[in-house]
Amino acid sequence: MFEASNSSWLSEEVKTGTTIMAIEFDGGVVLGSDSRVSAGESIVNRVMNKLSPLHDKIYCALSGSAADAQAMADMVSYQLQLHSIEMGEAPRVCSAATMVRNISYKHKEELSAHLIVAGWDRRKGGQVFVTLDGMIARQPFAVGGSGSSYIYGYVDSAYRPGMTKEECLHFVTNSKLKKRRRSACISLQTP
Repeated sequence: MFEASNSSWLSEEVKTGTTIMAIEFDGGVVLGSDSRVSAGESIVNRVMNKLSPLHDKIYCALSGSAADAQAMADMVSYQLQLHSIEMGEAPRVCSAATMVRNISYKHKEELSAHLIVAGWDRRKGGQVFVTLDGMIARQPFAVGGSGSSYIYGYVDSAYRPGMTKEECLHFVTNSKLKKRRRSACISLQTP
């Protein structure tokens, strides 16, 4: 039988890892993340911005190895700048997601990172893409990171299609991200 004296683990703080998320609304997207970087049980940085710009209206949310994720974001940002110059217009969100997918698949043995790509373009509006191991999928919302399993219940109960920008901002900030001392939340939308 379990004794009360042996249950000290019940009062310990649960280490919930990284959580990143993005959600579409009519006219744009909202991205959010916590700000802590950990290495196993140790917190190595309390204030990293895990929302990285890829282009003017396209961002990615970073999880996994911080160095690998930021390196991928930097590579895609550079490639999108060149692509934008060649095309003579702003890049599409799916182009950014495809670049992330290609880099992550090509270097799947060397890189340990997962990026959610989200943004707005004039052709399809707000979009959220999940890229993982050579797969690319557009979704109305995405949650990632090692801490994502802790908020799936909240996401399942709180998400509903057709939410407004304000509802999406509330959805993201009311998630587990709110429990962190610092978190980031941005909105990209129709200019």
